[in-house]
Amino acid sequence: MSAISLLICDDSNLARKQLLRALPAGWPVAVTQVETGAEALELIRAGGVDLLVLDLTMPGMDGYQVLAALRREQLPCKAIVVSADVQDEAVRRVLELGALAFIRKPADPVHLYQTLASLGLVNDQIALVTRGSGETIGFRDAFREVVNIAMGRAAALLARVLGVFIQLPIPNVNILEVGELHMALADAARGDKLTAVCQGYIGGGIAGEALLLFHDSEVSEMARLMRRQDYREMEMLLDLSSLLISACLSGIADQIGVTFSQGHPQVLGQHASIDELIRLNQPRWKRTLAVEISYSLEGHDIHFDLLLLFTEDSLDLLSRKLAYLMN
Repeated sequence: MSAISLLICDDSNLARKQLLRALPAGWPVAVTQVETGAEALELIRAGGVDLLVLDLTMPGMDGYQVLAALRREQLPCKAIVVSADVQDEAVRRVLELGALAFIRKPADPVHLYQTLASLGLVNDQIALVTRGSGETIGFRDAFREVVNIAMGRAAALLARVLGVFIQLPIPNVNILEVGELHMALADAARGDKLTAVCQGYIGGGIAGEALLLFHDSEVSEMARLMRRQDYREMEMLLDLSSLLISACLSGIADQIGVTFSQGHPQVLGQHASIDELIRLNQPRWKRTLAVEISYSLEGHDIHFDLLLLFTEDSLDLLSRKLAYLMN
């Protein structure tokens, strides 16, 4: 089999490293890596790219837009999507746009091999032995990709419950001092009145609090989507918070080998401004590893923000748990 020109397009260093590790070691392939959809299209337009392995959630031009451009311009390049967005609708859309296959992150070497073989890109003379990757990954990039995968799993569950397509962001991962955290919360609020649901978690020495911020103007529409007209607002918010927070934490826990125990969700402030929420909870928020995920529901003016706030004492343990991914 002649060498194949493979282009990997993903904004995460860790995701690209994991994909390289999953490729069959004996596969004659020349690999090029890019971080943006625009870069991928530029190389494909120049010619010589046989196969594109593409992420969906990227800054600027996302994977859907890349696939649409490949189809529109009739560019002769096969495409496989490898994504954390595992919603049924996401899979349907990428296949409709011309992708030959969809693989969930992180790519399982056996599944990847079987997919490549089914497309005639590898043959049975190539052994399924994965190759190494010597690149060292930083903590923030590694944890962002872990969160990205967990976020995608949670969105798939939420999409089934609500019957809508969830538009996923690129998660923000930052280590924030208490003042910076307050600023981030104020920015998330966008000046609206909101209600926040808080749920503590701990496992394997790693602890923190999850905050789900709902904008009051959107609560009644959320209740309608939950298909329960008799829902009291707080009951609906607590149920939805428990579902989304549990799914995200479970996705993280599965990847780092811990089990989180969760406290009961609590309403921090109903119809309160973000300033009031900060004032009430300032003693509990110190220097923290803050993860921000802003969910949007397609076709609805509904947005809500999930914040995972890991304690400062958790950072060293998280780094050790991620070491196998980073090295």
